[in-house]
Amino acid sequence: MDISLTDLRISTGIGGLDDILGGGLTPDRIYLIEGAPGAGKTTMALQFLLEGARRGERTLYITLSETANELRAVAASHGWVLDDIDIFELIDIGSLDSDSEQSILHPSEIELGETTRSVMDRITTTRPTRVAFDSLSEMRLLAQNPLRYRRQIMALKHFFANLNCTVMMLDDQTSESGDLQLHSICHGVIMLEQAIQNFGGQRRRLQIVKMRGIKYRGGYHDFNLDTGGVQVFQRLVAAGHKRSYHAGLVTTGNAGMDGLLGGGLTPGTNTLLMGPSGIGKTTTSIRIALTALERGEKVAYYLFDEGLATLISRSAALGLDIASYVESGQLILMQIDPAELSPGEFASRVRDAVEETGVSAVVIDSLNAYLQAMPGEKFLLLQMHELLTYLNQQGITTILVLGQHGLIGDVRTDVDLSYLSDTIVLFRFFEAGGRLRSAISVVKSRTAAHEHSIREFRLTSEGMQVGEPLTDFEGVLTGVPAYRGKAQLLGTEG
Repeated sequence: MDISLTDLRISTGIGGLDDILGGGLTPDRIYLIEGAPGAGKTTMALQFLLEGARRGERTLYITLSETANELRAVAASHGWVLDDIDIFELIDIGSLDSDSEQSILHPSEIELGETTRSVMDRITTTRPTRVAFDSLSEMRLLAQNPLRYRRQIMALKHFFANLNCTVMMLDDQTSESGDLQLHSICHGVIMLEQAIQNFGGQRRRLQIVKMRGIKYRGGYHDFNLDTGGVQVFQRLVAAGHKRSYHAGLVTTGNAGMDGLLGGGLTPGTNTLLMGPSGIGKTTTSIRIALTALERGEKVAYYLFDEGLATLISRSAALGLDIASYVESGQLILMQIDPAELSPGEFASRVRDAVEETGVSAVVIDSLNAYLQAMPGEKFLLLQMHELLTYLNQQGITTILVLGQHGLIGDVRTDVDLSYLSDTIVLFRFFEAGGRLRSAISVVKSRTAAHEHSIREFRLTSEGMQVGEPLTDFEGVLTGVPAYRGKAQLLGTEG
């Protein structure tokens, strides 16, 4: 019987990390987990051992830096119990006695040998299949010079290899950065990083620096360290996610807007709603989402700018009642805090909504706030390119809302996403007859023969209205048009 490569792997206990590694770790090898203090190394090692204990394996945690009580406290904070994990504590309280000939806190060649022999004796006695060694920085201090340190690590490597152990060695990088000799000894290296932003929570990411014999997904992957342990969000690569779908036009729920779009929206495409604040972009996206819900489809709406209660109440005031769909779960209405959510986690949430919940439409409102979650405009474009390509390949109808600066005349955007958009709907304010009015037009569509006219747009208690083409006006998009005819505007009396 053929055995696949994934059948020869062991799980790390961290689902997202297993996906990045193509199924998990190769057993009976030594792996290095690097990161500054607080990056999540200990938590990751505990998850690795708990997964082994869950599968009935013998597990051992060797600690030179933390006490057993400290480890149990860390585990308890995540809701874990370490009863099935053997903890070998090499911090000897008795060694602090002034009469002792040596102390683990005072590095010497004698202590290094004794420490190594103690580790080997414990492993020989317990015969574990999974081991966490915390940490190499103490071993480095005991060794005092790189040659002796490397020899001891090599000795441990050969010792573990003969006992069929899979080992995670932790290193807090308190010495010189980039221990390439250690990298060459280990079968795989995982780097954990954390960064403090000027505002908001910490951002954490990991990188597979090296992994022999495994086709892994390279680059940086966001991860969270929270109650329950480490959660890794695999970097989205759209090319690996394709499926067949029906691409017939679907209505927006408004006949006038369908006419502008050339018949409606096309599944597997994205539509960008652009315009100044307060012109009706969110209301339009709610109308499109509600129409999909009325067809029996599921919709995911990611709200960055507005409160959930405010959105629901003002939608109801415009005749767009979405509350019942939120209660039933047919509409996933999620408020996003860009200061706390990493781009990788957001992409993961979108994937879960598509692949697990089965949504057919996704709304992101708005891209302005989403931009604040990114380290720079360049990375926003790359992230959005992958996310939009993924949604298009899944047959999802995607609505993007982008607010623009200014109200009339020179209106600008934070970032140009026009080249990523399949359809662009442009909203503009203009003045006519002493009143502020709104106009709507479609300036781009890759999938339909759209109208090139400019129509009046209005919000009422009955929802959104799209009027006839403004053929009697010139310069509507400038904000101060010239009137050349007698066409009646929306809301005017005959």
